[in-house]
Amino acid sequence: MKPTPANAARHQSPYSFRAKAGRMLWSVVEVTLFRMTWPTWYRYRAFLLRCFGADVSPASRIRRTCRFMCPWNLSVGAGTATGENVYFYCLGEVRVGARVTLSHDAVLCAGSHDYRTIEMPLLRPPVAVQDDAWVAFGGFVGPGVTVGAGAILAARGVAVRDLEPWGIYGGNPAKRIADRPPLSTGSETTGVPEPPDPPTAPA
Repeated sequence: MKPTPANAARHQSPYSFRAKAGRMLWSVVEVTLFRMTWPTWYRYRAFLLRCFGADVSPASRIRRTCRFMCPWNLSVGAGTATGENVYFYCLGEVRVGARVTLSHDAVLCAGSHDYRTIEMPLLRPPVAVQDDAWVAFGGFVGPGVTVGAGAILAARGVAVRDLEPWGIYGGNPAKRIADRPPLSTGSETTGVPEPPDPPTAPA
């Protein structure tokens, strides 16, 4: 079969030499200086990400086994914590708010292809996970999706559309299955009652 312009365009890289060099350099740093760190060196790992253009709070807690594609498209707020092996696929912008929880094997995917054309050009729709949200074990947040503030994506859930704030979603594709109650903050509460005091032993 003779090559056609469409086939040639299908396999043409959309990245500049500078972008390719940045990705190559980060791939080396990621598997050495980032991965080979003490588990609690959160500030150091945030520093490394900032060296590559990411906007990552020093008060975040990113595990050393997390993976990043194009970290310069990533922002992470204070108090956000990850489990092991979270994948930040930042071909487009990935914005993670404050106090977000990303459990083991979660994926934030800001990249896809336009399947309507034979060239399958690369698309980079942004992904956002807003404050106090939780993407549970193995959850997948797809291109162009916003996980609203306080929303929960249950384990192995697949979000292909926006998740409204303070909802609990599960399944593939994810559907709303419950409302998340207001959060309690120690002695202060936003609607959830404090647990009762334990009974005292008889004298």
